[in-house]
Amino acid sequence: MPSALGTVASAIFPILLILTAGFLLNRARGIDPGPLNTLSLFVLTPALVIHSIALTELTASALLKITVGVGVFLAGVLAVSWLYGAVTNKEGAVLNAFVLVTAFGNTGALGIPLADFAYGDVGRQTAVLFAAVHGALVFTLGLFIALRSGDNGIGGVTKRVLRYPLIYAVFLTVLARAAGVVPDAASPLMETLGLVGEASIPVMLLILGVQLSKTEYHGALSMTVMPTLFRFVVSPLVGIVVAVTLGFQDPIVGRVFVLLTAMPVAVAPIIFVGEIASDTTVRGISLPEFVSANVFVTTLASIPLLAVIITVLQAGVII
Repeated sequence: MPSALGTVASAIFPILLILTAGFLLNRARGIDPGPLNTLSLFVLTPALVIHSIALTELTASALLKITVGVGVFLAGVLAVSWLYGAVTNKEGAVLNAFVLVTAFGNTGALGIPLADFAYGDVGRQTAVLFAAVHGALVFTLGLFIALRSGDNGIGGVTKRVLRYPLIYAVFLTVLARAAGVVPDAASPLMETLGLVGEASIPVMLLILGVQLSKTEYHGALSMTVMPTLFRFVVSPLVGIVVAVTLGFQDPIVGRVFVLLTAMPVAVAPIIFVGEIASDTTVRGISLPEFVSANVFVTTLASIPLLAVIITVLQAGVII
């Protein structure tokens, strides 16, 4: 069985170094992550998605199973999160914020680099597709959940969603593969997309480090226990059930699928809640602080926990 120490050295440690660089850079220089976010959302990530999906070595069956699996997985976690929130008397914006932090993980900025370091090309290709489908749902379903706390209608949700090129990138690339018009891997277009896309991985990690450095979390630490349990226990358990049920032929694809269901809280809910329910409080803590605290704590907790998860997955104990 691969040792947890070896896993940390090969997969977790490089990510931690880049995160730390972003964290310290912001503390020293006061970095505005806005332009970097825009660059990542509108250029780097779409290029990575297009290049990876267009040239993926995954079979059509695996592509379909991953896409369906992400949808089924999120439906299951959302149902459990909402049920727990309702039973514990959470309601309105508080319930919506709880569902956001327990259901949606950081499959992009952390998941893609982690899968790349731990599982190589197949890991990255699997993670890119998982993150693309997951990201599309975050910026549609997740945004809809957040907007239920405000006065925005369906039209407002649609306009915001259509601003992001990620959805178009996925749709057009899948269409190009189906039509058999994908350019050769050695063509200038694909080489350019590959070069730009590769830059997205360190940039996403630097952005996450900057955002964590800006997190206000002290007063809300006591409210991070249950979301942490959801992200690292409930969520991967649902992921295992989905992966086993789908029966991926390539065990690496199945292991990456399960790994990405155990990611820390996604960063997007901070933006959603900050814009829509910034004045709402729970036990004297604002919802943005609640979400930020959960992003911070689960990201730190993920370092040792993901090392263990990868070690177990690589040993073939589950898949």
